[in-house]
Amino acid sequence: MSTFDALRIAGSGLYSHRRWMDAVSDNIANINTVKAPGEDAFQERMIVAEAVDYGSGQGGVRVAGTAFGSAEGRMVYEPTHPLADADGYVKYPDIDLGDQMTQLLMAQRGYQASIATIERATNAYQSALQLGKG
Repeated sequence: MSTFDALRIAGSGLYSHRRWMDAVSDNIANINTVKAPGEDAFQERMIVAEAVDYGSGQGGVRVAGTAFGSAEGRMVYEPTHPLADADGYVKYPDIDLGDQMTQLLMAQRGYQASIATIERATNAYQSALQLGKG
């Protein structure tokens, strides 16, 4: 594996972790999105990542797609809400804030690890260039 492979693999990690953080932040932003009981609730968005050429040292990671949570949501009694049905219920997404914060921390740590890898690979490459100036 060359220094450039390390940069490419860490770059793919940066991209996938950024997409993960984007999905989690979207989920958190919509955690209080209210819908009428007859409508679908906001669906939690989850990023599906997969290894590229696993075990070869040449791969990395790629975002394979997006998975969505349940549109069923949870019914909450709020009779004064303008979207409430005749029984006084509205629909909220079934998203747990604690789980989303945990997901955000994991994505952030992965992003930071990828940045650290890029910095170390860049430093190693710059040191190798300095040897040639000798």
